[in-house]
Amino acid sequence: MDLVTLLTLKLMAKQVGIDQFKNRYYEERRARLGKPPRRYVRYNGLSEATKVPADWHGWLHHTELSPPPSGGYEKYEWQKEHLPNLTGTSDAYRPQGHMLNGGKRKSATGDYEPWNPV
Repeated sequence: MDLVTLLTLKLMAKQVGIDQFKNRYYEERRARLGKPPRRYVRYNGLSEATKVPADWHGWLHHTELSPPPSGGYEKYEWQKEHLPNLTGTSDAYRPQGHMLNGGKRKSATGDYEPWNPV
């Protein structure tokens, strides 16, 4: 991040919190007349919107009035941890038979018959 952006954030916004990915969240010190204060995220590393967890997404888009608690909201046992989009990385999902995952699919069962309109 460049020096101008850091200086602007320091002067014009206050830091509200940090998430588990070490992204930092800011809110304008003074809102524009008749509008809510702008909210910003400063990404840790690559700027990728999917790195924003659901807890902070609601706050960023003014769905939530207050930022999430420091430990995040309580999770149900069936909820998975938030993962950013892994497409294009070595951790991306590759189904069985994918070229980069060995390239061998299960053989067809032979029970498929294509539809014929005649």
